[in-house]
Amino acid sequence: MKKTQRILGIDPGSRKAGFGVIESGRYHPNYITSGVINVMKLSGSGRLKTIFESVNQIIEQYQPDVMAIEKVFVHKNPNSAIVLGQARGVILCAAALHDIPIMEYTPTQIKSTIVGQGHATKDQISFMVTKLLKLSQTPQEDAADALAAALCHDRYLTLGIDPEKISKGTRF
Repeated sequence: MKKTQRILGIDPGSRKAGFGVIESGRYHPNYITSGVINVMKLSGSGRLKTIFESVNQIIEQYQPDVMAIEKVFVHKNPNSAIVLGQARGVILCAAALHDIPIMEYTPTQIKSTIVGQGHATKDQISFMVTKLLKLSQTPQEDAADALAAALCHDRYLTLGIDPEKISKGTRF
């Protein structure tokens, strides 16, 4: 493993997708950038195209070594799950086109790694992300979730844990 690794965290969404880029350091991760891809005003294929192009642009600009993405949990509404799956698919495709390894983590796994409990609130996640990355401002909610995914992967790297060997962290 390299001394540092650039990690792109993604919180997938069909109307808003959060992203965050950190650099894994030997002792402390460094914040690079974060934001939200907002496609609420678009519909159908326009949303998917914009998400794909945006993630592609982020990858080209920040050159991540790995993508950490939140696994989709099962929705009660099957249509919502399908739409979210489509958005997630274009995000994964953008990473695959750049030969970026994709690591998936469940929401519970991310929350327990960052906050210490698997049922943490959005406010608790934002608070811990802000503290861990020593940010002067709290990132937007979806960006904080994406940074949490990246930090989760960073913790596994720092501790020398292979996420593929535990049940909930898997390589896509």
